[in-house]
Amino acid sequence: MDFKSSDTVPGPPPEDHLPHTTQAAVKIVIVGGFGVGKTTMVGSVSEIRPLTTEETMTQAGIGVDDNYGSDSKTATTVAMDFGRIRITEQLVLYLFGTPGQERFWFLWNGLFEGALGAVVLLDTRRLEVSFDVIGRLEERGVPFVVAVNSFPDAPRYPIEELRGALDLPVEIPIMECDARRRASSREVLMTLVRFLHSLAMRRAPV
Repeated sequence: MDFKSSDTVPGPPPEDHLPHTTQAAVKIVIVGGFGVGKTTMVGSVSEIRPLTTEETMTQAGIGVDDNYGSDSKTATTVAMDFGRIRITEQLVLYLFGTPGQERFWFLWNGLFEGALGAVVLLDTRRLEVSFDVIGRLEERGVPFVVAVNSFPDAPRYPIEELRGALDLPVEIPIMECDARRRASSREVLMTLVRFLHSLAMRRAPV
């Protein structure tokens, strides 16, 4: 997905320092296979200039990486993407986008450390890539929501059909999104925050 077409934060560039009203900062990871839009999502929603670790794709990855859609993609994340968004005056999310190519998945363990939750970004043209991604989150006990990124040529399925294909329990939120659009990406993050809050309330002592 082309990052250049993403929404940008209107107005003057925001300051990098945290607002004085901040009371909590939460680490969130955005995971998914190669080319599902993780860098795009971080870039569209971040209030600071996002940090990316993209490198030009080379012939060396042929036969090694999942290069689906690489005819229009010239760079790939090799370490992480980083951004920040203020959800309320008191709550700030730090966003860490993981590399999608499988040979870089060993970096995920470090990125998961201290993460309160995750967004699993899906491309319905390659649902099978998501099975290992979701499995890794479940193994580590990281709560997550699923966001189906809207690619123009991707097939669309009813949410409950996707839930069955991914073998996800009914309480895990699944929604459609457009990672290029700030409002859409922000709503995904808000859904995750609400989900995490509901889990915390459920676990709280009576």
